Formats: sequence, structure tokens, C-alpha cells
Amino acid sequence: SITDTTLDFWKTAVGKRNRDRGNENDNGGSEISQCNKIILRSSIRSTISISTIPSYFLIFLLVMSLSLQSGGTSSRGLSTETNNALTAAPNQATTRPITTGTSVLGIKYRNGVMLAADTLVSYGSMAKYKNAKRLLNVNSRTLVGASGEYSDLQSISQLLKANALSDRCTSDSLYEEETNEECAKEVWSYLRAVMYNRRSKMNPLWNDVVVAGFKQNTDGTTSDTPFLGVVDKIGTAYEDDILATGFGGYIALPLMREKYRPDMEEGEARALLEDCLRILFYRDCRALNRVQIAKVTKEGGVLVSDPYELDTYWDFKGFVSSKGEMGTDGGW
Repeated sequence: SITDTTLDFWKTAVGKRNRDRGNENDNGGSEISQCNKIILRSSIRSTISISTIPSYFLIFLLVMSLSLQSGGTSSRGLSTETNNALTAAPNQATTRPITTGTSVLGIKYRNGVMLAADTLVSYGSMAKYKNAKRLLNVNSRTLVGASGEYSDLQSISQLLKANALSDRCTSDSLYEEETNEECAKEVWSYLRAVMYNRRSKMNPLWNDVVVAGFKQNTDGTTSDTPFLGVVDKIGTAYEDDILATGFGGYIALPLMREKYRPDMEEGEARALLEDCLRILFYRDCRALNRVQIAKVTKEGGVLVSDPYELDTYWDFKGFVSSKGEMGTDGGW
């Protein structure tokens, strides 16, 4: 063994040194003998400790090589199947909307702004979800409604709520919540940047978003000027007194232009929006007569109604008479 070989080596070396020095007196010889024993023990310990370092190092490398072999997993790591799925899956983007909502209508009136939309979300041509709310309150003076992909609307809602929470947590005073909130025009400008950014990355949010509320004075208080603006999926944004998205831009918007007045009362504005939603239900196969109305006023803030159903009338002559006066039911 390494220890026996080392011991023999040092015994031979010490004996040779003693023979070279010659005979010495007994006291001197005993002292030299004691010194030799001490030197021998310390040398053996040093040699053993030095010789065992490579052995420990080799054992360490062996253990590491076993733990790093391909296929090994860590207790905190992901499974092999999960890792393979994550590395194999490419970056994914929504190439077309799947579950969609149709028109959103907006109008300014004397004391505020009002939005209206139905509660249907369609999966292709199937009326899948009939109680999906598409009018959302961002804060006490801003209201948002959107048509298009419903999951993207949920993403926008979470983004706006996170911004509102961040503004509240980082404000100078938690007791002045109204002055810390974003006004409607700020939310509209922010969404315009978000939509254009996503469009530039070829991964747009498939929505047309209507933002309603009030502007903000320089001192942070709510202005008397109502705001109504829209942002589409590529970042195009504009303001107007009346707005409509989806199929409502073709059917409802002409009716709203004909009946609109800047000094309309709240009841008149609501009746006009309900008439437009009813006509959309007649003509748009992705619309429903279950609707929501929401308004924003300076005094009352944001108010969103519960879904309710509109009364419909199906006895119009154009609905019951044969199509084309050809004596048929209108089918092919």
C-alpha cells in the first residue's frame, strides 16, 4: 500500500543519515531518535494527505459525470416531456379570430357618454356564449367596449386593470384616488400604442376598442368635456360624437347620424342605441337581442347595466312575404 511504501522509504533515509554522522553519545543519540520519530510521523501524514487529494478529486468528477448524463433530470427541473414540448413548439400568434363578438355602439349626449353592445360571442357561425359581457369599466371615469376576439379583449382588460393598480400603488397619496386615475383620453392613447406595437410584431390583438369617458384638467380633476374614441387592431385611432364597430359601422352608424343631436338627453340616447341594436339583431346573424347599456357621467361615474333582452317584432311585411314575389320561401 501507499502507507507501507512511504514508511519503508523514510526508515531507509533516516538510517543512512545516522550512519553518515557516526556514533554519538547516548543523550545525543536519544534526542536524534526522538526527532527522527517526529519527522517521520509528520512526513507520513503529509504524504498520505497529499496522495489522497487526487483520489477525492477523481471521485468528485465521477459523481458529476453521472449526474450530468443525458436524460438525467433535477428534482426542481421540468420533466423530459415538458422540456421537449417547450423546445419543439415554435412561437405562436393568433392568425385569425376564433371566438368573436360583434358591434359596439357609442354616442355622446348632454351629460355624458353611452355605450351599447350585445352579449353574444360566436364560435364561427355558432352562437356559443350568450352572456359574455363586452363593456368593461376601467376606473371611475373610463369605460371600454370591444368587438372582435374575446380572449384578446380579456387580455386588454387585464392589462388596463394592472396599469390602474400600479398607478394607485405608486401614487403620492392613497386617499386621492380620483386624481391618480387615468382619464379616458389617456387610456385611448395608451391602447393606440399597444395596438400598433402588437401589429408591428405581426401578432395583433384582434379587436376594435371603443373608449368612453371624460378628459382630465391640468390639475388632475375631471373635465366637463366628454370623450369618445376608437382604436382598431392595427393602431388606427380617431374621435367622434358617434361611433360603431363591426357590422354596426354599416347598418347602425347611418341611422345614428340621422337621429343624432349634441344636446340629446340620456333617455333619447338610450332609445336610439336600443333601436340600432334591435335592427342589428334583425340583420346581423352574429348579433343577439340580449344587450348591455353603459354610461359615464361626471357626477355618477361609470355605470354598467345588467344584461337584458330587447323586445322584437317579426311581423314586418318583408319578414313574412315570399322573397322576390316568386311564390317561394326564399331558399335556393
